[in-house]
Amino acid sequence: MAWIFLTIGAVIMQTIRNALQSQLSAKVDTLGVTLARFIFAPPIAFAYLCLLYFFAPALGFEQLIPSFTVKFVVLVCLAALFQIAATSFMVMLFKQKNFAIGAGLAKSEALVAGVLGTLFFGSQLSLLGWLGILLGAMAVFVLSSGNRLQGLSPKTLLTGLLCGTCFALTSLLVREASLLLDVAFPFSAAWVLLWVLCIQTLCLILYIALTSPYVFGQLIRQMKATIATSTTSCLGSICWFSAMALQHVAYVKTLGQLEVLSTLLLAHFWLKNKVKLHEIAGLLLIACAAILVMWA
Repeated sequence: MAWIFLTIGAVIMQTIRNALQSQLSAKVDTLGVTLARFIFAPPIAFAYLCLLYFFAPALGFEQLIPSFTVKFVVLVCLAALFQIAATSFMVMLFKQKNFAIGAGLAKSEALVAGVLGTLFFGSQLSLLGWLGILLGAMAVFVLSSGNRLQGLSPKTLLTGLLCGTCFALTSLLVREASLLLDVAFPFSAAWVLLWVLCIQTLCLILYIALTSPYVFGQLIRQMKATIATSTTSCLGSICWFSAMALQHVAYVKTLGQLEVLSTLLLAHFWLKNKVKLHEIAGLLLIACAAILVMWA
């Protein structure tokens, strides 16, 4: 049951982060908005790991220092790169369509994670779980297209699919890396998170410094929004990584589609987007999908 509460916590944090990124994208380039998600996150992840170790003796944990194999390093490096790509695609979606549709298209990751997890990562999903995943995929289609599928450009649809695929691969690799470590939960998830965030931040800073150094000035001028984005992103990642260390990625991501509900509410009350009938239908499908994966 812990993975359910962790996923809901991740949904709340990610909804706030997406809203912050959406507004930040109006004043900062795509690379800068992507970096804003990571730049202050490693210190927070390190503080979280230190906090776990502080309470470890009271919780009775032993053998807390993991051994990092070559396979582990390869997995976390790939996860970091795929998440950078996914975040960039998400920012591109924000620039192409409205906030709610952009976030909805990216939710294809649950179905992609189910398929890729079964084919390449040894995931064993139940029939009830697959039904929930498929209902979630239907919800994504309804939310993304509504009655105006022709109104969405091929570029937007392709970007959404690429975004979802990159997020799915990130999650699958993160779970695989967590299971590889010889330490107990939640230490395994915390170590993977710290590795991934450090790699992402370093890669992005170096790339931007070489190609678009003016982006740092944009982020400095939007410092409050940048800190808020990094903080909510890291807190959400702590919840995501922990949930995926406990449960199959496809189930976690299907339940995580509850984010669409909070996104639509946020889009309606904060960004003043109108909630339409097909979005309500999609939300009902998401609710059914969430119930099925929780029972799976």
